[in-house]
Amino acid sequence: KSPSGPDYIIAAKGAPEVIADLCHLDAGRMNELTASIAEMAEQGLRVIGVARARFTEEALPAGQHDFEFEFLGLIGLSDPVRPGVPEALQECYDAGIRVVMITGDYPGTARAIARKIGLAPSVEIISGPDLVLMGEAELQQRIPGVNIFARVAPEQKLQLVNALKARGEIVAMTGDGVNDAPALKSAHIGIAMGCRGTDVAREAAALVLLDDDFSSIVKAVRLGRRIFDNIRKGMAYTIAVHVPIAGMSLLPVLFGWPLVLLPVHIVFLELIIDPACSIVFEAEKEDADVMRRPPRNSAEPLFTRKTLMISLLQGFIVLVLVLALFAIAMYRGQGETDARALTFATLIIANLGLIYTNRSWTRSIPAMLKVPNKALRWVSGGAIGFLLLVLYIPFLQNLFHINRLHFIDIIICLAAGILSILWFEVFKAAGMNSKRKGKAWYLI
Repeated sequence: KSPSGPDYIIAAKGAPEVIADLCHLDAGRMNELTASIAEMAEQGLRVIGVARARFTEEALPAGQHDFEFEFLGLIGLSDPVRPGVPEALQECYDAGIRVVMITGDYPGTARAIARKIGLAPSVEIISGPDLVLMGEAELQQRIPGVNIFARVAPEQKLQLVNALKARGEIVAMTGDGVNDAPALKSAHIGIAMGCRGTDVAREAAALVLLDDDFSSIVKAVRLGRRIFDNIRKGMAYTIAVHVPIAGMSLLPVLFGWPLVLLPVHIVFLELIIDPACSIVFEAEKEDADVMRRPPRNSAEPLFTRKTLMISLLQGFIVLVLVLALFAIAMYRGQGETDARALTFATLIIANLGLIYTNRSWTRSIPAMLKVPNKALRWVSGGAIGFLLLVLYIPFLQNLFHINRLHFIDIIICLAAGILSILWFEVFKAAGMNSKRKGKAWYLI
């Protein structure tokens, strides 16, 4: 403020068309400005306008248009694409995930960025003004083929999220500003930026990215698919392994045969089953094709009928083989303790076989042996070691009511255990061959 009176400098910055309106530019200047904006936008720059006004009155006017703004020019801001984004975007496409850009930038800026990151298609763009004139039916018709929405107002982000949801899409929305909060809240998975995001956005979101990196979202998808697969594998194994246990516990009672499995045998089996379910399958790495599968139908249950039938079939085949060994041993007059030892050892080996074959429903056991799993080594080693102690230490033999096995008996047990899962390994190999020929093949 000078001695002669106030002398204020009023600065304004913002969207170029808004600043131009404040400056009351004529049609000729507006055409020049539009051409300059388009040229800068095509270079991938984010464009803002800057204006200045002087004011010498004591009281500020009621509206912005009461200032006599002078248009100073345009500022282009470069926001380089982060390393790894094009690769992460391609991984999304491989996984069947559609990526949509919703931005307040100019269409030219959005198109240039889309080309840099590999977002496709990058030709057709729907702008915010187009959305204002577009009815719901037309939007539903066009939204499947357009992945770039530019010059979008905050309320239009919510409109787009709801339009995608109305088509049955599972929508994950990223945002960092206060105006993004409604869309983040409406999306199935709202993802806020943890570094530059506002508190309002973080509160409205379901997830917060600590590093503001798009590739972290892709890693989360990979981890989620791995967890889902491992839960299914663990459940499939649990159902399969309990079929022969239940069968060998009930059938002798129903038909008046000598008991095969005593409580001590079932306890021993559960000491293998429990760590396998809670540790071994949890520690499994994701399958090699986990990010090359289409997304799962959200209405599909965790455990499908197909998965249940395969699990029951696995268990039933083990039951048939174990029951056949027991019947043959009893028919040959080997005695109850010998038959029980043969049956119990076969059941332990088949149990381990079920663990190994269910580690992956797309890769063979020899291929999966190259994938490390420390928990599996401990469970396998502990089961085999304790089985040998039970078979050849007299005190434990008496406790388990079994006799020692001869070398030929051990060979028979191994052969029966391998045979019980061999069919499933052939089944997986046929599936992989079918996949190589271009046919879909997803057991999990």
